[in-house]
Amino acid sequence: MRTLELAGVQVPVIGQGTWRMGEDRSAHKREVTALRSGIELGMTLIDTAEMYAEGGAETVVGEAITGLRDQVFLVSKVYPHNASRKGIPQACERSLRRLDTDYIDLYLLHWRGQYPLEETVEAFERLREDGKIGRWGVSNFDVDDLEELSSSQCATNQVLYNLEERGIEFDLLPWCQHQHMPLMAYCPIGQGGAMLAEPVLKDIAARHGVTPAQVSLAWILRQDGLIAIPKAVHPEHVQLNAQAAQLQLEAGDLAALDQVFQAPQRKQRLAMV
Repeated sequence: MRTLELAGVQVPVIGQGTWRMGEDRSAHKREVTALRSGIELGMTLIDTAEMYAEGGAETVVGEAITGLRDQVFLVSKVYPHNASRKGIPQACERSLRRLDTDYIDLYLLHWRGQYPLEETVEAFERLREDGKIGRWGVSNFDVDDLEELSSSQCATNQVLYNLEERGIEFDLLPWCQHQHMPLMAYCPIGQGGAMLAEPVLKDIAARHGVTPAQVSLAWILRQDGLIAIPKAVHPEHVQLNAQAAQLQLEAGDLAALDQVFQAPQRKQRLAMV
């Protein structure tokens, strides 16, 4: 598995997302098994959030990393309404209990909310000094938000990025690359619907002997400084996600995809889900 440096640590370029995990108790065992399988395959970065199933996803992750904590780079996110000087340490403690660990490697503000960024950063820094988190970062921040943040301590920005949602390429992605700030791409294969059924994408996948989802992940990773965090529960999908890191798309593949999924020609509002 290829790696890049995030928060001072080498992490895999493909990690594991957990959005919608923890919502169905009947799926609990399969979700835990999928995450553990992903770790074994080298996808040791796991991304979760207190918002996902209102803590349910963190509980799944906590069980999945039992006995494997030292192998895992753990990312979680705090609700904006908890991002105050008082609220952040309380939210972090709840997440730590659900995750059954004593520290989170990277703790993110899920999106910008009512509290001043200075207050949120102060609370993050206190958690870091106390050893509760390794580093902190943000999610769903656009260029103006990052410029206002003006902190060299921000380790990453996690945003929606896939073939259908390329808006960040106009300004946000170049800004982060200039700042040497890795970007984490959530929903890297879209919502698994129309995008993966696009004929050009399917043709490229067939030529390489891979799946459209794997092509989508390889497209994300065509540039340096990007991490993709797809979610998978089916064992086969977990394996395919891990294998996608080895896929190198050709210039013709990229040109064909550009014809169908066009790059932005102007500033676009930051997409979110």
